[in-house]
Amino acid sequence: MDNGHEPATKADLDQLRSEFQHSFDDLKETMRDGQTELLKAIYSFAQSADVKLKEGEIADIMLRQRLTAVEFRVTEIEKRINLPPQAQ
Repeated sequence: MDNGHEPATKADLDQLRSEFQHSFDDLKETMRDGQTELLKAIYSFAQSADVKLKEGEIADIMLRQRLTAVEFRVTEIEKRINLPPQAQ
């Protein structure tokens, strides 16, 4: 198969098959490496997004606690304004 005009031998076909398999194996490995890198990036993004969501949830809880305290105080003020003092 040196000059391109002679018929291919079984050895030539085996060599071609071997080279093709090697190239295919390299391609599979490259694709797996790409998948691994992509998964690492997705997991990293997911972790940072999770941290931000947790921070938002904590801030929400703290804000609700403060709002509850303010609402309680306003209710107490309204009671004093709207209800006359009890005679003793």
